[in-house]
Amino acid sequence: MTAPSRRAAAGAAALTALLVGGAVGCTGGEDGAEPSVSSAASRATGAWESATAEAGRRFEDFTRNLDAKDDVTLGSPDVPASGRASVGVTVRNTDDSARSFLVQIDFRDAGGDLVDVALVTVDDVPAGESARATARSTHDLPSDARPEVARAVRH
Repeated sequence: MTAPSRRAAAGAAALTALLVGGAVGCTGGEDGAEPSVSSAASRATGAWESATAEAGRRFEDFTRNLDAKDDVTLGSPDVPASGRASVGVTVRNTDDSARSFLVQIDFRDAGGDLVDVALVTVDDVPAGESARATARSTHDLPSDARPEVARAVRH
């Protein structure tokens, strides 16, 4: 087959596909929209909304299970007149299997201003048990600095 006849054959095949495709979709609705196209779009939109809602529910369940702030308690802080502050951190694993914790402790001065942040990890706390760690400031703090649990996650 010569190059011009191959192009003619390809063109004829493309035209046939276009005409057949157009005829299949030409079932026409009152508003000019094709019912098959409109129905497919509606199904696709419904599937998208359903998948999005399910992803949202799963994400909320996942993050709700991660939040462990209520399972963390702080001891009495040790804030020397000059130096680094420290505080005991106790985590309680309310899950049914061993979990690790990451706890953010914010140190605030008497005016409520953030003066330091410490992160503490407590690894492999058995199910139903508690474990302790110590959070230490990263630099010298004023003696009125007080710790608070800013965030805690169980993973």
